[in-house]
This record gives sequence, structure tokens and C-alpha cells, in this order.
Amino acid sequence: MHQPPAWTPLSPHLQQLQGLVRRLEHLAEMSLMEENRLASGGVCGVVRDSLEDHIAYLDEQIKQTRRQITEHIDNHPDLKDQARLLESIPGIGAATAALLLAELGDISQFESARQVAAFAGLVPRIRESGTSVRGRSRLSKIGSSRLRKSLYFPAITALRFNPIIKSFGLRLSAAGKSKMLIIGAAMRKLLHLAYGVLKSGKAFDPNFCAQSA
Repeated sequence: MHQPPAWTPLSPHLQQLQGLVRRLEHLAEMSLMEENRLASGGVCGVVRDSLEDHIAYLDEQIKQTRRQITEHIDNHPDLKDQARLLESIPGIGAATAALLLAELGDISQFESARQVAAFAGLVPRIRESGTSVRGRSRLSKIGSSRLRKSLYFPAITALRFNPIIKSFGLRLSAAGKSKMLIIGAAMRKLLHLAYGVLKSGKAFDPNFCAQSA
């Protein structure tokens, strides 16, 4: 009925990047679980040795996978250029840039920054009762949980060091918005900036962003 565009798979080098990034995520989760088991206490010597050996193995796999991600991006000029654009935004480092490239895929599939935010589940959702009673605005969270998770700490950093997002956060704070709402808005703004640099092919320019904000 809506005649959506035909789905197209990721290019092979994006598929490989996505596989490596998600593998890194899974390794980190396994390592954290094993560290929690070790820290819980009450484990006998044999089990403790097993946990320590497994944690050491996982740590080595994490380092290896990080190297593979870096090498993969460096070996593909388009990915390397896009990662450089993303890392020009204060708040986005190499790890976040790699995840954004892996999870967003071909940026040309999005027609606007709002579409990217919706894809990540970072657009506000208004809770309503009937036609007159409105609840507080909340994030929809209908979208990529990986993108939301990856942007949380970068958004906190950006609220301190990114001049555009810092100013944005101060305005929201002055308006009485809650801390979590401000962080969510900063995550969305950060993703808007990421879309902007990827779409334009130009590095982050705070002066230009301030004029167009």
C-alpha cells in the first residue's frame, strides 16, 4: 500500500565492518559477564583459574578485533574518509565512528537527519490520553538499540566539549528539562551532526552549524 523502496543488502565491505563491530560488542559483553562472576566471590580455585584464563583470552580477542576494525577501515578509502568526517565532531571517537558506519550503512538511504534519528529510535514520542491530556515527551526507542547505546556516553562528552551541543544542552537546562531528556536530545543532535558531515562530505564546522541551527 505504501510502496516502500526495495531493500538492498549492505555492500560486502560494510557487511564485514558490521560483523566485526558486532563481534567486538559480543566479546565485551562476555568479558563483563565473566568479570562479574569472578568478582562475585565464592568460586573455588579451579573455577577462578578458569575464569581468569577465559577473561585473558577474551581480552586478547577484543584487542585483535579492534585492530581488525581499524585495519578494515584504513583499507577502504570510503570508510576511512567517512570515519575521519565523523571523528571531526567533538564527542565522537574512533570506536563510535566505526559503529555508526557499521549500523547506518549507506547514508544515501536516508533522506533527512530526522529519518536517521527515527532509525535509531531517538525521535520524541508524545504520550496522549484522549485528545486533551498530554504526557511528557519520551524517546520512541523503536529502532536500533545499538545506535542508542553507542551514543549515550558520546552525548555526555559532547555536552561538555562540543560547542553546538553544549549550547543546546544549556538552553534545555534553562528551560527546566530533566537531565535524561537533555542527554536524549544531545544523542539525537549528535546523530544529526553525524548525518550532516556524511551527507555533505565536509568536516564538522561549529561556526557553520551555529548559523544553520
